[in-house]
Amino acid sequence: MTPKTIKPVASADFPTRWGKFRIYGFRVESSSDGKGQDEEAVALVMGDIHSAPPLVRVHSQCLTGDVFHSLRCDCRQQLEMALSMIRDLGAGILIYEQQEGRGIGLMAKLQAYELQDSGLDTVEANERLGFKADHRDFALPGEILKTLGVTKVRLLSNNPEKVEALQRSGIEVVERVPCEVTPSEHAEEYLKTKKEKLGHLFSSR
Repeated sequence: MTPKTIKPVASADFPTRWGKFRIYGFRVESSSDGKGQDEEAVALVMGDIHSAPPLVRVHSQCLTGDVFHSLRCDCRQQLEMALSMIRDLGAGILIYEQQEGRGIGLMAKLQAYELQDSGLDTVEANERLGFKADHRDFALPGEILKTLGVTKVRLLSNNPEKVEALQRSGIEVVERVPCEVTPSEHAEEYLKTKKEKLGHLFSSR
């Protein structure tokens, strides 16, 4: 579902160890009746993103991976790969969405971890908790890109649903760039499930 209204909240210079970005904050109201939950996201922008389709990474928040360096997933490795590629190109956009645990939230994600420890895979654990295999909605990134004046992108992703979601929102994906990293042994089953049950594209698996 396309967000009703997207509101730029703030922007600021954002120096990182990958170079200098501009960080933009966005908030979207998910429904006009005030009953939906607002969603927030940030975009890190480097260099000239308008003269050619920029490299774009849509990254879902992963506290366990991004902050605590969990080896159960490849999220932090993908995040750092994206920032490194943007740095090397001198231009690009990283959109960081607050969709922890494929959209189910942090506490439910930890409950899913517990179920995985008993033998379920990530999809089975989500479904046992009453969620979809992937509970995320990728409508917001397309709106952010249009707000930034970008309508064509090179998307850094293994997830065909992200490609389709951007195209549905009016963003042309001129190229899908693989975002493949070398996983730890703890993430092997996680990545196998991504490929076999969620349709993620891996050239090396």
